Parts: sequence; C-alpha cells; structure tokens
Amino acid sequence: MFHRILDRLEEWIILSFMAAATLVTFISVAMRYLMGTGFTWATELTIYLFIWMAKFGAAYGVRTGIHVGVDYVVNKLEGAKRRFLVTTGLILGITFTGVIAFFGARWVIFIHGTGQVSPDLEWPMWIIYLAIPLGSGLMCYRFIQSLTTFLRGGQTVSAGPVADLREGALHESAVKEDAK
Repeated sequence: MFHRILDRLEEWIILSFMAAATLVTFISVAMRYLMGTGFTWATELTIYLFIWMAKFGAAYGVRTGIHVGVDYVVNKLEGAKRRFLVTTGLILGITFTGVIAFFGARWVIFIHGTGQVSPDLEWPMWIIYLAIPLGSGLMCYRFIQSLTTFLRGGQTVSAGPVADLREGALHESAVKEDAK
C-alpha cells in the first residue's frame, strides 16, 4: 500500500511540475509576442520546476528501469558473476545517492540559516534546494528497493529493447514448453 501511494505521488509530482513549467512558459511567450509583456519570473519558475521534476524523474527512472545503462557485459554473464556485478552496481547507486541526500540536507539547513531568497520570485532558497535531498533520498530508496528485489528473486528492473528481448525470449521458451 505504501509503495503504491509513493509511486503515484512520485508520478503526480513529475507530471504536475512538467505541466506547470510548460504552461508557464507557453503563457509567458504568448504574452510577450501578443501583448509585448510577460512575466519577469517565468524563466526562474520554469527552471525550478524542471529541477524538481528531474530529481523525482531520476527516482522514477530507477524504479522503472529506464535509466541509460551500459549492461552489455552484465547481460552476457550468468550466475555468481552477474549477481556480483548487479549487486555492486546497486550498492554504488545506494551509496552515491545516499551521500548526495545527506550533503543536500546539510546544504538546505545552511541555506535556511542564511535567509536567502530567489531573485524574481523571492521564495526562500532552502525550499528550492530541498529538491536535492528529497529527490536523492527517494532515488536512494528506489535503489534499495531494486537491490532487495534482486537479492530475493534475481530479477532486475529493466525497460526498453533489452527487456523486450528478455520478455520475448521468455515468451518463446514458454510457447516451446507448451508445444511439447
């Protein structure tokens, strides 16, 4: 239940921020060309929305297996060697994103103490920088989820052509078994 809620929240945040950035940019450009005026804060808001979207999108990428990966060697290996490489990669992902989340949280606390605000929107900068620890923390959690899934069943989350090939191969072997 928790994972389903988290999955939907993650998707909703990405979709909302992307839609808001697109809408703000469209309205600002339309106003500039049609009326000769626009929002002075539109570019700043769009940048912040895309930063938040990218941080949560990276976590979504880990969850769904859509990150670009060089896994040619991993896909050729079997058994203990494959398990070692996949486990090592996931542990490195956990470590990296955990460190970024930790130092991002320290940075947010520091920026909060300075009282800085953004130039055009005049929003507290700590809220904008909060995307770093939240997005990286969620990404770390998704790596932990992937590692747990892999260690329990040997399954990796994958998308794209390699996953299609694997599914096709699985489907073909199932059809051959049924035919026997």
